[in-house]
Amino acid sequence: MKNAQNEAAKSKGKSSRVSYGDGLVRLDRPGGTSSWVCRVQKHGNRRDFGLGSCQKVSLAQARELAREIRSQIELGIDPQFERRKRQAVPTFKDAAARVYEVHSKTWRNGKHHAQWTRTLELYAFPHIGKFRVDQITGPMIRDLLEEIWLEKPETARRVRQRVGAVLDWAYASGYRDTEAPMRAITKGLPRQPRRDNHFAAMPYEDVPAFVQTLREKESFSRLALEFAIFTAARSGEVRGATWDEFDLEKGLWTLSKDRMKAFREHVVPLSRRPLRIVQRCARLRIAGCELVFPGIRRNRALSDMTLSKLVKELGEPFTAHGFRSSFRDWVSEETDHQSDVAEAALAHTVANKTEAAYRRGNLLEKRRVMMEDWANFCEGKKR
Repeated sequence: MKNAQNEAAKSKGKSSRVSYGDGLVRLDRPGGTSSWVCRVQKHGNRRDFGLGSCQKVSLAQARELAREIRSQIELGIDPQFERRKRQAVPTFKDAAARVYEVHSKTWRNGKHHAQWTRTLELYAFPHIGKFRVDQITGPMIRDLLEEIWLEKPETARRVRQRVGAVLDWAYASGYRDTEAPMRAITKGLPRQPRRDNHFAAMPYEDVPAFVQTLREKESFSRLALEFAIFTAARSGEVRGATWDEFDLEKGLWTLSKDRMKAFREHVVPLSRRPLRIVQRCARLRIAGCELVFPGIRRNRALSDMTLSKLVKELGEPFTAHGFRSSFRDWVSEETDHQSDVAEAALAHTVANKTEAAYRRGNLLEKRRVMMEDWANFCEGKKR
């Protein structure tokens, strides 16, 4: 009888319904398409909830969805509200994009921008990128970290921190009921081997001979490395140096706070040799280029690996950054210059706030004398 009614409905161009019990109905439309509907009645109010196309949702799946809706109604939960809330929860990949958009505005290191997204693309997205942030569990995070935890320990720690940052954002935004158990996850991973995190530094007594070797040929990278050695500056500070930062008459190089690791303006007194290097670069200056030490491409700085690669090409197993340690060791072991003057030259922040309050000056003149002594040492001159 029911089939006959359905056929009659179809012949009249109307939709027909087939009941499967417990409020589950198949809705057949005249065009040949069908969908599942769950009909629920509570306190005299009747509501229909769509469960999806019959071509995509099986009868077994439809029964389970209908059962879930009936349970929610009995508990006083609005299924449509729950469904909208669930659909609004972003995937881990989408959440990571939002976190990057919010936090990257405060990052000053261009390399950090690229690394942040790249590490997640390589090591997190293949495992959890498609999952909603409220579905991601501790074991899922542990599994993705486990693959690289011992093989790439530093990278693994960065991935852990970045995954945690995304899930912390999700929790704070109301997309997760709990914070990610990052501490417990770390305890569930094997202990990483200890590594010496200090930059490989050339013994200061070998620096004069290295400087002479460096001068055997001339290039912007060699001039930049020698300038970094004589000023004890960080590689990134030297590579990003622009002409407007220099006052050659006063022998000063002034770096804005945006260019400094401590986010504080830093003034470097230039001894004779760094001044001559800048003057030489001025004669070699590329028209329209603001960089003192440009890379191969016009208006592009030398890459972050260029200077350390140059050191290795000259047969030394050290890093460009390590020359800062060479300078600091020389000050401590070979001179009477005060420690705070050396720390000021390295643009180090003072950890003790009380002590820092008494160091408001930049000790510029004392640093000028010290850097002149360092230049004489690097050139093999006696004090």
